[in-house]
Amino acid sequence: MRRADRLFDIIQTLRAAVRPLTAAGLAERLEVTARTIYRDIAALQASRVPIDGAPGIGYMLRRGYDLPPLMFTIEEIDAIALGIRLLRRIRDPRLQQSAQGVLAKLTTVVPPDLTPHLTAAPVYVSDGNAPPVDHIDPAEVRRAIHETRKLEIAYVDQTGGQTQRIVWPIAMAYYVDVTLIAAWCELRADYRHFRIDRIRFARLLDEHFPADDGKLTQEWLALRKERPEA
Repeated sequence: MRRADRLFDIIQTLRAAVRPLTAAGLAERLEVTARTIYRDIAALQASRVPIDGAPGIGYMLRRGYDLPPLMFTIEEIDAIALGIRLLRRIRDPRLQQSAQGVLAKLTTVVPPDLTPHLTAAPVYVSDGNAPPVDHIDPAEVRRAIHETRKLEIAYVDQTGGQTQRIVWPIAMAYYVDVTLIAAWCELRADYRHFRIDRIRFARLLDEHFPADDGKLTQEWLALRKERPEA
């Protein structure tokens, strides 16, 4: 969890509390250490968030404090609501869950008259025809990308042939009814795209590949322009 998200969650948790919450209690809820909570509380207090209390006693948010409301136009609200609903089509449960978390946070910081436009926006998206994904967790792929870790996969191509590969995942490309992993393939010694619904096995390896300050991504993007089918 990013620190900014954690600070926001601390404020929201304290605002809903009816009695002082200890650092240990907050740490358990946010899955961090008590020491981290102490540092975050000190940072919030230094930013003039009115949190009262002390270590060993607990903390309370002074009544009447609220975050400044976020202002959006109706078009921006529709864009947010539509984007969150579109995530249903990509068959990625973690992203869908995260999107709902974003929506829940937004509804607490927008003016009350805008809340219905977020929670009951008149925009609808079909479920799509993307096949279910059973053998790979998209969240693990994103983790591999962020941590520059190699993936071992068993891949079935369009003819039904299966190969074992070690790939360096660079990006995920979401299309209407298919999700691709863009990667450097050690077997082919070239960039390749892998449909996640054709992956029969996937394992996140401990071995890292060189990030090269984004060079791999730049090469892949250039290749897409030359060879869209690569």
